[in-house]
Amino acid sequence: MSTASETPVLDTLAAMTVDSIERCGMAPDMFIVTRIAALAASDAPPISYVAHIDPALQAGLTAEQVQDVLVAIAPIVGTARVMTAAGNIATALGIAIAVADAEMDAQG
Repeated sequence: MSTASETPVLDTLAAMTVDSIERCGMAPDMFIVTRIAALAASDAPPISYVAHIDPALQAGLTAEQVQDVLVAIAPIVGTARVMTAAGNIATALGIAIAVADAEMDAQG
């Protein structure tokens, strides 16, 4: 199989996300809240949360709102998944900060 891109997996995920956004009538903040809840429920790894940090900031989501999402889903998904999600979110934030710092250092 030949692809026109060197990042076919990322390109596919990006296209799926764009399609999801275009087909969904939710407000941006509700869209991201729903996706964070789904990430926690599916035991997603930190990198999955990294992809949602910038959209969450653009939607005006606060840390308190993300905590509220975890509180709201805890009785459904369980303590272990919520604690894992909290740790993965913290790791994702650390990754995002490290990348931002590296970009700032590279600029100068």
